[in-house]
Amino acid sequence: MRTVSHGHQRRAVVAEFLGTALLLAGVVGSGIMAQRLAQGNDALALLANALATGFLLPVLILLFAPFSGAHFNPVVSFVETLSGRLHVRTLALYSFAQTAGALAGTWLAHGMFALPVLQLSTHARTGTAQWASEGVATFGLVLIVLLRRQISAGVLPWAIGAYIAAAYWFTASTSFANPAVTFARALTDTFAGIRLADAPAFMLAQFAGALAALLVSRWLLHPSPSPSLSQTSPHADEN
Repeated sequence: MRTVSHGHQRRAVVAEFLGTALLLAGVVGSGIMAQRLAQGNDALALLANALATGFLLPVLILLFAPFSGAHFNPVVSFVETLSGRLHVRTLALYSFAQTAGALAGTWLAHGMFALPVLQLSTHARTGTAQWASEGVATFGLVLIVLLRRQISAGVLPWAIGAYIAAAYWFTASTSFANPAVTFARALTDTFAGIRLADAPAFMLAQFAGALAALLVSRWLLHPSPSPSLSQTSPHADEN
């Protein structure tokens, strides 16, 4: 685990705040715009919301990765800590910055569309199917992050963006996959919202999916050694 200077750590924390804020401004703002322009067509609104998020996320990763790794997500920081690549204190700072950034981005989106800044969502998202969807969405996202060495560095940000855009459609929950995002989206009564009462179950499912991805990635990256010839051939010791 690397020791970093206080100056570098401050820049990293600010990068996590800014990246997450811009991400939520994109998620919530594009949801508002999509709902207004789609005129009641939820499929079209979801498509616009998914494409905006899928295009924005790689740009933010490319922009802020040199400073912080561009996590923008407490579960990503959590598994990086469990993997020994992030200090516990840095995890706490990142998680705080990510949550604060998510709130700031949500409120920024409200301001840009002349909506009340302070809101509570009334959008119900609950039930086994929704929770399973969040587990699956987070599993896939974290698995991509943990297996990043198997992917070209230039392709990785776009792979993450493409996965999230696709997960908007193949999961019943529309793929929050991020506790900070989930909390912030509970504070917007717009297309992207989720009731505050429904958020904790989403977060638990997200951490469960992240832990499952960590276990699978460790198994994939550290396979059992191949058996020796003497173990595989019954005649290995015969002359």
